[in-house]
Amino acid sequence: HVQLVESGGGSVQTGGSLRLSCAASGEGFGRYCMAWFRQVPGKDREGIAVIDKDGRTNYADPVTGRFTVSKDLAKKTLYLQMNSLTLEDTAVYYCAATLRPMTHDDYLRADWEYNYWGQGTQVTVS
Repeated sequence: HVQLVESGGGSVQTGGSLRLSCAASGEGFGRYCMAWFRQVPGKDREGIAVIDKDGRTNYADPVTGRFTVSKDLAKKTLYLQMNSLTLEDTAVYYCAATLRPMTHDDYLRADWEYNYWGQGTQVTVS
């Protein structure tokens, strides 16, 4: 089991940057596929970035080239560097973890396969 706690959200102007962190506690952080999702009220949760246990990454089209997902195994922390933020990036951002093997596209789509979720952190772009 892992417990996940996000931090780093806040308010930023259009074009600015933020870095989100997701601190994990518990065992086996390195064995999990980790992902970032986001959700706007009234809309479905959207998978935006994933990094698997081997460090391979995948991104949703809206964030490709602007966001970078990474992890530090020693610190058991997942990161999301967000650059060139736009109004459409305003959302609550969640980190999630799964041991289930999937294709990289499914890692972004199948939020129901993630067993562990953080509480979310608000990002507001204005």
